[in-house]
Amino acid sequence: MQAGITFGTDGVRGVANEVLRPEIALALGLAGARLFGGPILVGRDTRLSGSMLSNALAAGAASGGANVLDAGVLPTPGVAALARELGAAAGVVVSASHNPYPDNGIKFFSGDGRKLLAEIERELERLTGEHAPRPTGGGIGGTARLDRPRERYAEAVLKRLRPRAEGLRVLLDCANGAAYEAAPLVFGGTGARLSVVGDEPDETNINEGVGSTHVEKLDASGYDVAFAFDGDADRVLAVGENGGVVDGDRIIAILARDLKERGALAGGVVVTVMSNLGFVKTMEALGILCEVTPVGDRHVAAAMQRLGASVGGEQSGHVILSEHVTTGDGIVTALALLDVMARSGRTLTELARVMEKYPQSLINVRVEDRAVAEAPVVKEAVAKAEEKLGSEGRILLRPSGTEPLVRVMVEHESEDVCREVCEGVAAVVEGASTKARAS
Repeated sequence: MQAGITFGTDGVRGVANEVLRPEIALALGLAGARLFGGPILVGRDTRLSGSMLSNALAAGAASGGANVLDAGVLPTPGVAALARELGAAAGVVVSASHNPYPDNGIKFFSGDGRKLLAEIERELERLTGEHAPRPTGGGIGGTARLDRPRERYAEAVLKRLRPRAEGLRVLLDCANGAAYEAAPLVFGGTGARLSVVGDEPDETNINEGVGSTHVEKLDASGYDVAFAFDGDADRVLAVGENGGVVDGDRIIAILARDLKERGALAGGVVVTVMSNLGFVKTMEALGILCEVTPVGDRHVAAAMQRLGASVGGEQSGHVILSEHVTTGDGIVTALALLDVMARSGRTLTELARVMEKYPQSLINVRVEDRAVAEAPVVKEAVAKAEEKLGSEGRILLRPSGTEPLVRVMVEHESEDVCREVCEGVAAVVEGASTKARAS
């Protein structure tokens, strides 16, 4: 296997040109051509390293005999949607999503626009280390620019979902990322009175003080709703007219209740263990089946397919609406939320009252080695925390799949207990990491 090529929870990710080098992109492109054939659709976000890596990936795919369609800057869900529409064998996105700009990543979609199964990613890893003959002459693939990729994506979205939002004042925060052109194109077709921020990428300012990772900075004053996307626009968070942030849990709750009221909810909802306890209790009160999976949109998507579920997602704002999309799409999710507002005549603040959140504390502990989450001293701290929280709360400790972090999340009816327990366990994790580094 090519050294350094390992798929995490969302593709291959790392600091560009350090962990994620052009030769790795080249090897993945070649492996993709051998596994999928072609054509292969490639898109990226606005990072400086994006063109370097996408060009290397395209060269690798062409070296393996696959023709490549280059979509340029396009939201991740746009690549998934257009791969299916164009009959591509696979789609590939060069993006590190919500991570800071020095990072980048490579993630694959099947020809039907879905994230790859883990076993297929393992096969890609294996193929990167295989020294098979390469085609020559006419067997080499070519690369062509895809015509009007953002317009194609916008047209495809609006064919599926076009809210009648005339008169509603909408603010978009495009995170200086992949949505900076596509999102205004889509929302321009709804009749909404539109304003846009975070739409001036300079190759280094993606997610910098803008977008869903900094939604608290988004001023929605004077608007009916503001939507904040992440760097590749597969996530969205919303801000109501009173400045209150509406996270993925509440977005899913609003959409699930609306679907049930219209008799259009199938298979219940699917969320991850990171979803607030208040969400689960709300679904119980509404009589909606709720399945809980491990963290990761792949797990959510798989459970949704198995159940035939209409809606699922994560607290982060990564939401899948199976009637419209095959993967998380922040733009489509925002459109669906806007549609509920327009049809109901209710404000986002009113709609968000569908659920009450339990107090929650989340601390991301930066570590040298994420394996510290399994250290005996950490496990002991978690066990003591569970005893203290009792039946009125819970603790979840897990290493990040994309960053050198261990996440400590605590929920409890008492905000003080919640914060105290979370800080205590986070301190143990930090201490264990420091001790491991020193030894």
